[in-house]
Parts: sequence; structure tokens; C-alpha cells
Amino acid sequence: MSETTIALVTGANKGIGYEIAAGLGAVGFSVGVGARDEGRRDAAVAKLRAAGVDAFGVPLDVTDDASVAAAARLIEERAGRLDVLINNAGIAEGWPDNPTSLDPEVVRRMVDTNVIGVIRVTNAMLPLLRRSAHPRIVNQSSGVSSLTYQTTPGSERGGISGGYTPTKTYLNAVTIQYAKELKDTGILINLACPGYVATDLNGFQGTRTPEQGAAASIRLATLPDDGPSGGLFDDEGVIPW
Repeated sequence: MSETTIALVTGANKGIGYEIAAGLGAVGFSVGVGARDEGRRDAAVAKLRAAGVDAFGVPLDVTDDASVAAAARLIEERAGRLDVLINNAGIAEGWPDNPTSLDPEVVRRMVDTNVIGVIRVTNAMLPLLRRSAHPRIVNQSSGVSSLTYQTTPGSERGGISGGYTPTKTYLNAVTIQYAKELKDTGILINLACPGYVATDLNGFQGTRTPEQGAAASIRLATLPDDGPSGGLFDDEGVIPW
């Protein structure tokens, strides 16, 4: 591309989101660091800039309509368009989260961030993405989201989870519908599985680094125009639904 590619990464102040921002910045993208916490956001932007990344802060709470609308205005004023949206922000609220002992309010919070937050941000950013010559959307999913894995003996991912895991399966289903609606618009939308990454989401018990976990999202963010849309991918390739 002759002009700088503009990306927004939600939940980018730490962990996988930060490494996605760093990886996109390393290939020349201008990256919006979306995060709620001002101090962490500013620190992440400063660290990225020190590494040579064209990074800028985007105050963003994916559960708040006004915050998301303000983020869209900020990007429009700064760049006039958006080329890549990475919906990375997500939460889990403790393990195990067995369905028989779940607090419905806990489930509501996870759905609000992990699913509705993605819908809220995506819809707010779509007008800007439609101005891009090569628009891409990547939604952060997980291998635990696969119903095939969950129901095939010996292939299960994670333990029993009545909250977090189903939110990712829900996100998969929503993403498929986006892909169907956006077919022929040039907007490619896919799901990335980072693998079992050591982050605060799992108490740093994961076996992969955040940098390794960012690789699938970076690849999907830089797909060619004839790339896939509506798929679930990890480093190995396609994950079965």
C-alpha cells in the first residue's frame, strides 16, 4: 500500500493485544492502542514508540456505547479511515466456571465484553473500514470455542466451562454471520486462536508466549484480497467448528 495502514487493537495495553500491536507496528502499520486504563494505555504507547512503532492511544471501553463512539471519532479525525480492526479485548472471571455453580451476572459480564463488545466496536468502526482499500477484521477466539473439540473424546480443550468457553463459541457464530453479510464488500473477517498463552486471563499458566499468541491475528490482519473470510484459524491452519 502506498499509504500507511491504520489499525486498531482493543485490549492492547498488555498481553496478546500488546504483541499484536507490536507485530503490526513492526511491518509499518500505524496502530491505535485501545484500552480502558489510561496509565497502562499511555505506558504501552510509550513502549511501542520507543521500539519504533507509530502507536497512538485510543481510550476505549468496549462495554460502553459512548466510549466506543468516541474512539471511532478519534480515528476518523486522525486518519479518516480504518484498515484493520482487531477485536482482542476479552475477560474471564475465574476458574473453574462450572455451569451448575455459575452466577448469571458473571456470565452476563463475560458476554457483554466477549461478544456484545465485539459487535459494538465492529459496528461503530464499519463506516471507517468501508473507506479502506483492503479492510480486515480479526476477532480473538480460542481453541476452546470449537464444539468439535469439546465433543470429541481426547480432543477437549480446557476444562469444564459454562461461562468463558461458550462466549467464544457465541463469538464464532456471530462472526460467521458478519462474513455472510459482508460478502462481496471486500471486508475479510476471521477468528484467531492464539493457543494456550500465559496471560493474566489464565493466571499465567499458559505454555505459549504472548508474542507467539499474536501470530495468528497478525497473519489474518495482513491477508491478501483473495484470502478467506468467516473462518477460525490458529498457527496450524483451520480449526474445526
